[in-house]
Amino acid sequence: MPYVLDTDHVTLIQKHGPNTAALVRRVRSIPPDDIATTIISFQEQTQGWLAALHRGQSATEILKHYARLDAVRVDFQRMNVLAFTADAQRVFESLRPQCRRVGTLDLRIASIALATDSILLTRNATDFRQVPGLRFEDWTKP
Repeated sequence: MPYVLDTDHVTLIQKHGPNTAALVRRVRSIPPDDIATTIISFQEQTQGWLAALHRGQSATEILKHYARLDAVRVDFQRMNVLAFTADAQRVFESLRPQCRRVGTLDLRIASIALATDSILLTRNATDFRQVPGLRFEDWTKP
């Protein structure tokens, strides 16, 4: 799998925000079998909408949050989603001592990219440049 979408790139594609035109154009130019996201991105998005549901007060808010949670489910069903495998766990364990400042979920995403010899697509260069051997690119820039 040559390319792995970080959660920020997945979210940009879903929201069709201001930086998405260049990103969507590049993603569409890649054969579908050569691009994926991770189960960690699914976890992050699902946790976010579940937290919003727990905070929801009105029926309108709750309906909106359930709709977004369902949209996440549908979006991820349409994507190639890479699992967090035993190989990724081994990479994670080897990196954790030297990458203490990188968040756990970001390091798990990086570990999947390294275990699959993929390039991570992300805007989060600050954290990911701390991961030895990780190749990453930002496709939001034209």
